Amino acid sequence: MQIFPLGEGSYSVDASKKFVPFDPQTDNPKDRPASLFIHVNPVLVKTDTDLLLLDTGLGYKDTRDELFLHQHIRNAGFEPEDVTQVLMSHLHYDHSGGLVVERNGKLEPSFPHAKHVIQKGEWEFGLTGKSSSYHKEIFEALQDKVEIQLVDGSGELQPDIKYELSGGHCPYHQVFWIESEGQKAFFGGDELPEPEQLIRRFIAKYDYDGRKSMELREIYGKKAAAEGWICLFYHAKSITVGEVIYADEHFTVKPA
Repeated sequence: MQIFPLGEGSYSVDASKKFVPFDPQTDNPKDRPASLFIHVNPVLVKTDTDLLLLDTGLGYKDTRDELFLHQHIRNAGFEPEDVTQVLMSHLHYDHSGGLVVERNGKLEPSFPHAKHVIQKGEWEFGLTGKSSSYHKEIFEALQDKVEIQLVDGSGELQPDIKYELSGGHCPYHQVFWIESEGQKAFFGGDELPEPEQLIRRFIAKYDYDGRKSMELREIYGKKAAAEGWICLFYHAKSITVGEVIYADEHFTVKPA
């Protein structure tokens, strides 16, 4: 198994739900009051059978009008067309924006040849347009254009990929367990978005069920430590691919 973090940078987001690029080296957080600061890291995983993309970032473009995501995939040694499966933890905009790319005023699928794996309830809610965290036009642009596998609950996608309906960050959030060539990787999406949330026990206000999310982080962290799962942290500032250690009732995370 090969793992490639596809870092999309850092952003601030306030009540408007707009993601504004933020450079910690030059920008002052005080200039963006009432903002949450996040880091966005889709992850590419090469197994012996597939090239998997775990969540898709914001879908922002570079100065050449090309998706950062596509360029990062090329920098990893692949072409966007090589992606065989797009595994979505959930469909909030900071995770689903890269599902599409704007060309000539129209949204087109970014990975037209890949299978897209999404929880059925998450897909149906995203299409309602009832929350500003979801961009309905993205999902409409995918309909009838790509293969979408809607899964319901928890199960096995194929022998080396399992999914679990977690439902902490949002009601139909899911996590993924991937095993290949003797290696094991866990992608927790926004249930386990960064090492700091594992190390510090707290309830986050932005989670649908904050207490459940906190409890899930501990469950997933202990499992990762006990069974040797490498954790992929989507919102990590520094350690995107980490090894979890649990000792004396405390977690530590080191780069894997």
